[in-house]
Amino acid sequence: MNYYNEFEPFAAEWLARLAVAGHIGSGRVDSRSIKEVKAEDVRDAQRAHFFAGIGVWEHALRLAGWPDDRPVWTGSCPCQPFSVAGRGKGTDDERHLWPEWFRLIRECRPPVVFGEQVASPDGLAWLDAVRADLEGAGYAFGAADLCAAGVGAPHIRQRLYFVGIRLADAGEGRRRRGADIAGRERDGADTRRPEGVGVSESRRIDGGLADANSLAGGQRGSEPRRGDSRSDATARPGPRGGGESRAPGAAGQRLGDADAARLEGHGRPVGQHDETGWQGAQRHSATSGFWSNPDWVACRDGKQRPVEPGTFPLAHGAPQRVGRLRAYGNAIVSEVAATFIKAVMQTLEIQ
Repeated sequence: MNYYNEFEPFAAEWLARLAVAGHIGSGRVDSRSIKEVKAEDVRDAQRAHFFAGIGVWEHALRLAGWPDDRPVWTGSCPCQPFSVAGRGKGTDDERHLWPEWFRLIRECRPPVVFGEQVASPDGLAWLDAVRADLEGAGYAFGAADLCAAGVGAPHIRQRLYFVGIRLADAGEGRRRRGADIAGRERDGADTRRPEGVGVSESRRIDGGLADANSLAGGQRGSEPRRGDSRSDATARPGPRGGGESRAPGAAGQRLGDADAARLEGHGRPVGQHDETGWQGAQRHSATSGFWSNPDWVACRDGKQRPVEPGTFPLAHGAPQRVGRLRAYGNAIVSEVAATFIKAVMQTLEIQ
């Protein structure tokens, strides 16, 4: 059973309709304030979503491939107390509801908790308090500062994503991996590794991030490291005047090769601002998926800014548009959340 807690009536009704249509998992929509929710109301839920909005955390779990039978809690506590656009009251704001959510976490002890908050100075201070509370309650804690532009959106929307993993479950993936290795050793499989190399190193993917100087797809340690007199790579100044070495050919481009073809698809130096360079990439909004054709809105400062297609205009005859915009504004970006969830799944080795 899924549980959705959402205080805003418009969003709560929206959640119910989404569940009926099958866009999110079916379950109970509780429109009470979280202050009224008791542990027994949510203890048996497979997935519990607090401050559920329009169910984007549930959608993100689906995008990430989170198993239906694996319990998880999510929540995006109100950001207004900690946003630079808010009243600046912080923990004195009546909308500071982390203590209420933590009360339920402490009493029900879900195995995994995902959350999100605005990435402001006050939001970072809030995250410190959340980390202290969760670690004090026996949870391992991790967080990342992510933005919507990183997944192709035409806006920044910088947010702090965090996860709390109950310590009793945090080592599950490592224990399972260890048991698998031990089983192969018992079965006579070749588990030998170079002398002095640990298990995690011997099973690392060759040429991965742990070996930034290796050739793409090459064997770890097959190329001399930067500065090695044996290297036949050429050195040249980077865009900031520093020397950067590069092996011949595209396959030899390293992480430090700032002039290599990157996400924007241009191999030009950053300072070369022409239509095919960085400014051109920004002007044409190199976005993907849902945001591949954003609407452009003229603003008072004379600039145009991209927004999600179909968002505007606010006009007479556009029913419930204000309610929709309010719900959109309070929602997380599902693709960003899904990316964070996938990283946690890899860490826990969840299939």
